[in-house]
Amino acid sequence: MAMAVGARITDEVEFFRRKGQLQQTVRVIRARTPERLRWRAGVAAVTQIAGSLRGRERMRIEEPIREIVLDLEDRLLRRESVLDARRVGVDLDRGEVLPLLTRWDLRRNAFITGVDHLALAPYMHLPEEYSAPIDTAAAVLIARALSDAHKKRSDRLVARLPTQADISLARHEQYMLERSERDRDQARRWSALARVLVDGSR
Repeated sequence: MAMAVGARITDEVEFFRRKGQLQQTVRVIRARTPERLRWRAGVAAVTQIAGSLRGRERMRIEEPIREIVLDLEDRLLRRESVLDARRVGVDLDRGEVLPLLTRWDLRRNAFITGVDHLALAPYMHLPEEYSAPIDTAAAVLIARALSDAHKKRSDRLVARLPTQADISLARHEQYMLERSERDRDQARRWSALARVLVDGSR
């Protein structure tokens, strides 16, 4: 049974994954024109497959995808494909794409954006020496995750408040509103840090 003409790239990848034809998933990626939505989703699906493999079998998928991603002319697509892969434990970037940053760079940028870089410590390794390199991809993904967490908490708090503008808030509701605003501000700051850390990606 063959895939229908015009099938979505993610459906094609899943079709060949189920059939065990894993190298065919790479051919699917090569055959499509790179773009920032469906093609990127297809690459993410294939790197997720690679992340579940080991040894030579993994290399047969990971290395061709790495070459495809590094050859992209769209710098934003190249960067986000690298970060998508890291999210599932696949490292497509070995110094070619994301900026090479030190812990000092992280601390300075975190200070400028108004967050504490030590908040990343439970989720990634921070070297003792401030001149030592950090895992840039991990720092970016964690900063984005913290931003999303603060935004979602802010949205949940707002959803519990009265919608009528002319109703005065009770004390606990005022506290919820203030907490929501703090979370919203933290979401903006962590998002800003993530953007700064990828500035200069190649």
